[in-house]
Amino acid sequence: MKNALIAFDKFKDALTAHQACEAAASALAQAQPSWQIATSPLADGGDGFCDTLTRLCDGEFLDCQVRGPLGQTTTARYGLVETARISAAAAQRLALPDSLQTLAIVEFAQSSGIALVPQEQRSPWTTTSYGLGQTIAHAQERGAQAILVGLGGSATNDLALGALQALGYRFLDSQGQDIDTCAAPETWQQIARIQAPDARFDLPLRIACDVENPLLGENGATAVFGPQKGLKPEDFPTLEAEMKRLAALLCHATDADLSTMATPGSGAAGGAAFGLMLGLGGQLVQGAELVFDWSDLHSKLDAADLVITGEGRFDASSLQGKGPGSLATLCLDRNKELLVLAGSLGTLPNSELASKARAITPPGTPLPQAIAETESNIRAAIAQELSP
Repeated sequence: MKNALIAFDKFKDALTAHQACEAAASALAQAQPSWQIATSPLADGGDGFCDTLTRLCDGEFLDCQVRGPLGQTTTARYGLVETARISAAAAQRLALPDSLQTLAIVEFAQSSGIALVPQEQRSPWTTTSYGLGQTIAHAQERGAQAILVGLGGSATNDLALGALQALGYRFLDSQGQDIDTCAAPETWQQIARIQAPDARFDLPLRIACDVENPLLGENGATAVFGPQKGLKPEDFPTLEAEMKRLAALLCHATDADLSTMATPGSGAAGGAAFGLMLGLGGQLVQGAELVFDWSDLHSKLDAADLVITGEGRFDASSLQGKGPGSLATLCLDRNKELLVLAGSLGTLPNSELASKARAITPPGTPLPQAIAETESNIRAAIAQELSP
């Protein structure tokens, strides 16, 4: 008898991490009825972060109406969990005060995600994180005593200034007048000063992400992530210069040193990590490692003979802090039997890892069909690889 651990991240646009794990567990139970099977959904701060962590703590899901990245009304879901249900390792990583009893799990992508913006309308000039601030405010009103924000999948490149605006920050022109329009980058040229609210945000806030990009420069938010959000190459110098200027204004408003812009991870989600750190006192935590701790994954890994992991696309970027890549690397280090299942595979730098990976989608399948058939393809791959 074997002990199998199934730990998938999401298959984007097809299955949540929880759904992928359940499908694989069901198929494996049919293929190997005598095996012991444990599941542990993964996330790294992006899509599925809220769903995964809230479910693991049997938390409550709440919905709120917020302003989406283009200003449209959208529904953002977040989770509310009792801190007593959080694993000791995760609680230690979060370093929250012992007196707190409730934590809100807020997923940036729910309010300000790129999936909420049609391809032809994607632009870092016009998108805003205002809805993130509204979600945080809603959670605070519902009794959250601390906030955990998962960054990832963002449509924005706005330093989280939209979120700060929703939480009371003011943006003033050269005459000292309020700029009432949403603080998306297309309005930044009007901003001469940022004014923090008299009552500062007083809830502990943690920011889960795994990228290490600084705010500015060739590895910064605009250079690396801007093109994914619709930035034209010829517009980079202008937006980069405005990012630097507005970041300096925020440093001045919050009494922060300009060197904060070089903090690893500050460029996450279009500089949202930087804005949340300065504007709300947020502290960065590693997203994938937090989920590992939250789900007690290391103990489950110790007990496992076989580990099955994967996500929608598995490639070199999966090894840069993402959950499935981190788990796969751990398995190789510990000589665990490993199977990686993904909708599609890219080039992998590790030949041993490449030999453990399988694409579940039949060659030549159109993307819409592949997405629709993800669950059945997972089941078929399990049957093919692991049946007696």
